Amino acid sequence: MLKKVIDFYKAPNDVPVTMNDEEIAKTYKKGRIDIFTSCFIGYTVFHLTRKNIATALPALSTDLGYTNIQLGLLGSALYFAYAFGKFINGVIADKADAKKFMTTALFISSLANIFFALSAVIIPPNKYVLGQPLLLTVMAFFWGVNGWFQSMGFPGIAKSLAFWWSNKERGTVWSLWTTSHQVGTSLAFLLAGYLIPRFGWQSAFIVPGIINLIVCVYLYTHMHDKPTTIGLPDVEIYKEGKKEESKEEADEEAKLAYIDILKKYVFLNPTMWILALAFTFVYVCRCSTEDWIIKYLVEFKGNSLELATQKQTFLPFFGIFGTLLAGVFSDKIFKGKRMPVTILFLSGLAICVLGLMENQGNSMIATIIDYICIGGIGFFTAGPQMFVGGICAVETGSKKVASAATGFCGIFGYFGAILSGIGTGYFIDNFGWNGALYFWTISAILCIIILIPVYRKGV
Repeated sequence: MLKKVIDFYKAPNDVPVTMNDEEIAKTYKKGRIDIFTSCFIGYTVFHLTRKNIATALPALSTDLGYTNIQLGLLGSALYFAYAFGKFINGVIADKADAKKFMTTALFISSLANIFFALSAVIIPPNKYVLGQPLLLTVMAFFWGVNGWFQSMGFPGIAKSLAFWWSNKERGTVWSLWTTSHQVGTSLAFLLAGYLIPRFGWQSAFIVPGIINLIVCVYLYTHMHDKPTTIGLPDVEIYKEGKKEESKEEADEEAKLAYIDILKKYVFLNPTMWILALAFTFVYVCRCSTEDWIIKYLVEFKGNSLELATQKQTFLPFFGIFGTLLAGVFSDKIFKGKRMPVTILFLSGLAICVLGLMENQGNSMIATIIDYICIGGIGFFTAGPQMFVGGICAVETGSKKVASAATGFCGIFGYFGAILSGIGTGYFIDNFGWNGALYFWTISAILCIIILIPVYRKGV
């Protein structure tokens, strides 16, 4: 049985190239369209079943009576599973069929969301087992399952982007794809913000789950694995007439087993470790602001859920522009160097969080400033998120371990996400909301400090 499962998910074998140049160009063009749309649409809707909890937190707190720390633990269940899953699934994805891998991930994630919501219908919130609320435990389990299968989404995408576009194209394509983060997060906030006041918080999990089950059909019919598995030449040969590696590097890697390449470019790569550690604090900032700002606006500033959701949509919306401009700045202004842009953006992020904290009241001007600060947070978070654990991780290593490299950084990133949930909840309950926002600001500053050695290396 296990062998059948392994064989089902195993990447297809390479197929000899028999097409002429015209057929190759036509097939590459169509294949790239299929891959990009699958990666973009797929990762967009993944967020519908991940970021919906941010909008649901106030209702979960009111309806179920959970504390901020309990809500933080609930959210951290996803991040804990995601942290380990992203690396393990990254290693698997390097050898798996990207189409089947990603479709399975979205399918199980969708079911986990539906069961998460239905558990609150079936289990009374006041029932305890071994001194713990049974409902909270069950919901944390399903949210953790969601986290594990969410972690299977990105590795297949990283593999696809690495193999379907060459080094000279990948930065632009990656930045365009990365906007799926912000588009998906925006849609998640808007959809949940619409559904919860009208149909209850459970609808914010059931409806996206159903939507994503439908999208699974699109992914399975449009995704492919590597170009060489459908009779196309390697992308570096196709685009540049030569392989990406020098002959010496290619000969050296050809002699190495996958585990040896993994050791060389990931485990024994000092730059990869620095990027991974910095990614921890990138994700403290990213997940804290995405998951908690709505609750901050509702509880601390007295905004309605709909107004808070409208303000929060500025975060992912301006994140789209931050993603695109970060790519342009690094390519055009800094000649392919990523760290100057990353440090600049992290500084802007810290300033915007402090600006949000200092902006008191609910006057028209204060409301406008909220929008500006939240939009600025989204804008300045996007670049570091894309570079530190994404493009830099792939470019620092080998594309043969692209999924594993991003997954390795992802472990640290989602440890940061866990810290964001527990840490933010702790600071709110013990030091108030200002304590939480100081926590986010200090995390951005620590990230800058950690990245200084990478900056000095000219990355």
